[in-house]
Amino acid sequence: MGYQNAMDALQLRMPRKIPRTEYSASGHWPLIRRVTGMEVTEKSGGEDKRRAVAAFEKAWDFGFTWQTLTYTPDLTGPRTTMGHAAYAEGGTDFDSRVFCPFTDTAQVLAYDPYEANGARDKAALTAAYDRHYDESAAARPGQVSLTGIYITMVSGLLEIFGWAMLLEALGEDPDGFGAVADRYAGWIAQYFEALADSKAPVVMIHDDIVWTSGPFANPAWYRKYVFPNYERLFEPLRRAGKIILYTSDGNYGAFVDDVAACGVSGFVMEPATDMAYIARKYGRTHAFVGNADCRILTFGSKADIRREVERCMNIGRDCPGFFMAVGNHIPSNVPVENALYYNEVYEELAYRY
Repeated sequence: MGYQNAMDALQLRMPRKIPRTEYSASGHWPLIRRVTGMEVTEKSGGEDKRRAVAAFEKAWDFGFTWQTLTYTPDLTGPRTTMGHAAYAEGGTDFDSRVFCPFTDTAQVLAYDPYEANGARDKAALTAAYDRHYDESAAARPGQVSLTGIYITMVSGLLEIFGWAMLLEALGEDPDGFGAVADRYAGWIAQYFEALADSKAPVVMIHDDIVWTSGPFANPAWYRKYVFPNYERLFEPLRRAGKIILYTSDGNYGAFVDDVAACGVSGFVMEPATDMAYIARKYGRTHAFVGNADCRILTFGSKADIRREVERCMNIGRDCPGFFMAVGNHIPSNVPVENALYYNEVYEELAYRY
């Protein structure tokens, strides 16, 4: 049911059951054990984990699993290491390494992504996207398969420079840093052109362009240097007929209209972004995914959780492309009973008729 509901929603055909996805729940091993009855932990072998995750996602009727292929390792030149807080069960993802190879803004403003990272072979990139898509389809035959790009513009620049040097260069010389952004867009375009040639009908494009509080730079800077590049980058995807799902963390409400104008097919968002606005303005023409708040699942009562699911369902129910999801993940610290109750309420409310 997950695949058909999801594809109907992505094509704006109003499925009877509102489809869903979740983020990080497929690494919440205590939850997976409860749902599947399979004895799996963080320390289990890879094949045991894969079987348990597949069973969990089938039980929870995922329409798709969020994923991209092009990520930080594709930035083969100098880049910043920002460390990582403990997030996964047992803190296995904790990383204390912090290092920036750029010592002043002059180095940032002179950055040449082709010189740093080199040119790419288009056919090889397309083949990699096709393999990723095929592997996803084989691992999750009941879901819509995705591939895509994580380091689109701002996220790529952040991975290279880190927050401190990015903000310093942007504040010191907005147009100079805009020129860096333009050069970066010219480099990442290799990936978008290859992705357009891939077999995947649905692609995920990620770019964290804001903070939780909203834009971190003057909106005029985004409109001069980010969104015109989006239009150019997305053009080959549109020309190829791809369904383009766009994700940004934080509150990108100030830029929803800008993103829509760049030709995306759907919006993926955290609770900070106003999903009601997206539903009112784009609910008949675009898909959208979200946006329950995991803080309510973590700290709220059953009544709080029900109200949060009802809020999302009331926003999306009459929109053909709506997907239910906890917008800011279901990590391992969410109590299992709360996650189970969330799913119970979703199943209760998911049917339109």
